[in-house]
Amino acid sequence: MQAIFKIAAIALAATAAVGSHAESYPAPGKTITIIVPFTAGGPTDKVARDLAESMRKQLNNATIVIDNADGAGSTIGTAKAARAHADGYTLLLSHIGMATTPTLYRKLRYNVLSDFEYAGIINDVPMTLIGRPTLPAKSFAEVKDWASKNQGKVNLANAGVGSASHLCGLMLQSALQADMTPVPYKGAAPAIADLMGNQVDLLCDQTTNTTSQIAAKKVQAYAVTTPKRLATPALKELPTLQESGLKDFQVTIWHGLYAPKGTPADVMKTLNTALKASLKDPEFIQRQEALGAVIATDSRVDPAGHKKFVESEIAKWGKVIKAAGIYAD
Repeated sequence: MQAIFKIAAIALAATAAVGSHAESYPAPGKTITIIVPFTAGGPTDKVARDLAESMRKQLNNATIVIDNADGAGSTIGTAKAARAHADGYTLLLSHIGMATTPTLYRKLRYNVLSDFEYAGIINDVPMTLIGRPTLPAKSFAEVKDWASKNQGKVNLANAGVGSASHLCGLMLQSALQADMTPVPYKGAAPAIADLMGNQVDLLCDQTTNTTSQIAAKKVQAYAVTTPKRLATPALKELPTLQESGLKDFQVTIWHGLYAPKGTPADVMKTLNTALKASLKDPEFIQRQEALGAVIATDSRVDPAGHKKFVESEIAKWGKVIKAAGIYAD
């Protein structure tokens, strides 16, 4: 009889411990750190800070801080997150780089598919094709004609090898069958600055980086990379590249939330619940839509859908990168 009571007591204690763990996350006084593998002030950092503010309200007013661990095309910060203690207090917020780095980098210190738990996709950020203020082309049709007549003379800026703007540029060159000279920068800000200063000709970059310049008419805007036109006031008049003649041309930059592999299932469930609530938060939605971002509402907001999507994106971008022959050490 004593043995039976002892077994029952152990089972009860174990159940209580599990319940306590689930209810206590995040524990009072403990800080949650979201690693952003990019510089402060950039588009991914902006998404992270907006999300942190909303998720804080969903997680009992927990303190959430951003750690900008940038460098090496996002791989430094991502590796840091992969090595972090798997307790739910260190997370990673990254973008399409989770799908491009497995092919782009010959040696990664982590495995995107096996070293992380997936919490859900946050948003999709369209790309815009913009040009310098003095570019003679005033429409995408004229850009196409101008690029064709100036083979090898068109300077196409990007935010660095492997960046979203670089990949979009590669797809654009292929679609137009145009020979352009890539001009890599250390980030989107200096690339846009030189574009506004007429130092380079074209740039394909995220709406989070370009919307304000388009609205202020500091650059010429030609098209968006989404299947449908955007509702954002500054962008709603822009045609899509698909309707402009580039069949199946679609590029969006998505952001997702991750945790180190082995983070407890109950913690991941709490994080996913908080994330879903944040994606319905009117303030968060308003901030993102003002930048042209589209909040995720499909199956990708669930962990399984998130991972399946990343797997498909790795395959998609792997083909583009291998065809272009671009690799980084």
